[in-house]
Amino acid sequence: MKAYLFPGQGAQFSGMGKDLYEKYDIAKRLFDEADQILGFNITSLMFAGSDDELKQTRVTQPAIFLHSVILASVLGNSFRPEMVAGHSLGEFSALVTNKTLSFADGLVLVSKRAMAMQKACGVRPSTMAAILGLDDAVVEEVCAAIDEVVVPANYNSPGQIVISGSVEGVDAAIEILKEKGAKRALKLAVSGAFHSPLMEPARMELEKAIASTSFSKPVCPVFQNVNALPSSDPSAIRENLVAQLTSPVRWTQTVRNMIAAGASSFTEVGPGTVLQGLVKKVDKDIEAVSATA
Repeated sequence: MKAYLFPGQGAQFSGMGKDLYEKYDIAKRLFDEADQILGFNITSLMFAGSDDELKQTRVTQPAIFLHSVILASVLGNSFRPEMVAGHSLGEFSALVTNKTLSFADGLVLVSKRAMAMQKACGVRPSTMAAILGLDDAVVEEVCAAIDEVVVPANYNSPGQIVISGSVEGVDAAIEILKEKGAKRALKLAVSGAFHSPLMEPARMELEKAIASTSFSKPVCPVFQNVNALPSSDPSAIRENLVAQLTSPVRWTQTVRNMIAAGASSFTEVGPGTVLQGLVKKVDKDIEAVSATA
C-alpha cells in the first residue's frame, strides 16, 4: 500500500510552487483562489519572498499547505492515497487531499491556526529544542521533573525528540539532558512553544473555527498526530485536530503504525525531504520518495 506524507513548518523556501503555477492551469486557479481567500498575495510571497517574510507564521503555514495540496492536485489520477499523515501543520494538507476538508475550508483553518499560534507566542517567552541521542523515556522523565513548562513536542524518529516550553524550562532541560548524554541539545529558531500547554489560547481559537467547519468522511484513513492511529470518522478527526496544538506529534509511532497497517512505500508531498529522512530512521529498508509533477 502507498502512504502519502505532508510536511509541516520549516520546509518553506523562496520560489516554492512557482513551477506548478507556470505549468498547470489547476495550480494557477488554486493559487489565485488562495490570494482571494487570504486577502493578501501569498502567491508572490511564495514565489519571490525573502527568508524573513517566509518565516512569518501567518505566511509559512498557508504557504506550505498550498504547496502540498496544489502538488497533490496536479498529480491527478496518479495520486491515489490509501493512507495519509501530516506532520503538525501537514495534517491539514493530508485532510484536504483525502477529501475530509475542502480546499477553501482547509486554507481558512490553516490561516486561523497560524494567526492564533502567532498570538499565543506573544503571551509568554517560549521556545523549542531538538534533543538527539537519548531514549524517549529519558527525555520524558527529565521534562516531568522540571518545575517549569517543558514537554516532549515532536517524537520525530528514534533518538530524535523536540521539546517545547517556557524559555526557562527548555534551558533547564537542555542542561540536564546534556548531562544525561544527549549527543546534541540545540534550541530551534522558532517563535514559540508549539505542541505544548502554552498553546492553549490558540487551541481554544482553533476549536471554535473547527466547530463551524464542515468535515466529510475521507476517502482513506488519516493517521493523526495525537495518537498515531488511523481515523476515518469526521468527529474523531475534529477532536484530534484541536488537541494537536497542545499535544505532542507522535511521528515515530505514526510511521511504525502505517507500516504495520500495510504501507510498503511513502511519498512526501510538498517542499523538502525531511519526512523521508525520518521514515528511513524508523525503517531503513522502506521506500521513501518525493512526489514529482
